[in-house]
Amino acid sequence: MTSETPRDRGDAPARLVIVDDQEIVRAGLRGMLASEPSVEVVGEAANGRDALALCRRILPDLVLMDVRMPDLDGLAATRALKEECPSISVIIVTMHENPDYLFEALKAGAAGYVLKDATRRELVSAIQQVLSGDTMLNADLATRLLRRLADESPQERKSAAVALTRRERQVLRLLAQGQTNREIAGNLVITAGTAKQHVERILGKLGVSDRTQAAVRAVELGLLDSSDDD
Repeated sequence: MTSETPRDRGDAPARLVIVDDQEIVRAGLRGMLASEPSVEVVGEAANGRDALALCRRILPDLVLMDVRMPDLDGLAATRALKEECPSISVIIVTMHENPDYLFEALKAGAAGYVLKDATRRELVSAIQQVLSGDTMLNADLATRLLRRLADESPQERKSAAVALTRRERQVLRLLAQGQTNREIAGNLVITAGTAKQHVERILGKLGVSDRTQAAVRAVELGLLDSSDDD
C-alpha cells in the first residue's frame, strides 16, 4: 500500500472513487465530474467488496457510495472503510432521502449524502463541502437525525471522559446544527480562523475525521445535553 495519505497532494485534484452496481449510474456520475478541475475519478467498483479492495490499494480522497448493492452493501462497505481508512471521506448516493438509510449511513461513518437525481452543481457542491471539511447536512435534517441518535443513545454517558472546553462545547453544538465555520464565528463573535481551530481540536479530541462524525459522537457521549451560554 502506498504511504501517501488522502489530501496530502498539494493543489492536485481530489481523487474520487465511484461505487454503484449500475454501470449507467457510474457513467452518469463520471460524466458529470469530467469537466470539474478540482476532482479526478480514479476508479470505479460495482459492489462494496470490490470498493474496499480498490480503496485499500489507491487511497482516494473521497468515495461516492451507493446504498443497495450485491456482495456487501454500501452501509457495510462504508463502515468497514472508515474503520480501516478513516481519512477517506464517503458520500452516500441514494435514490431517496430515506431517514433510515441516512441515519444508518451517518452511524457507519458517511459524511453526508447526495440524491441520484442531483444536478451537476449540487453534486460538485456536495463533494467540495465534504473535502473542505464542512458538513453537508441541512439544519433541519441534522436536527432530526441528532434527535434520533439522542433517543437511541445509552443511558450511561461518558461525557466526562472527553476533555472539551466550554468554548469547544459551544462550537460543537453549532457544528451539530450544520453551521459552517463562518456561521459559527458569527454566532460566537470570533473569527472564522478561530472557529476552524476549535473545530480541528474538537475532531482530534473526539477521535473522528469529519464534522458529521463529530456531531454523531457528541450525541453518543451526551455532550449536547446541557447548554453553555456566554
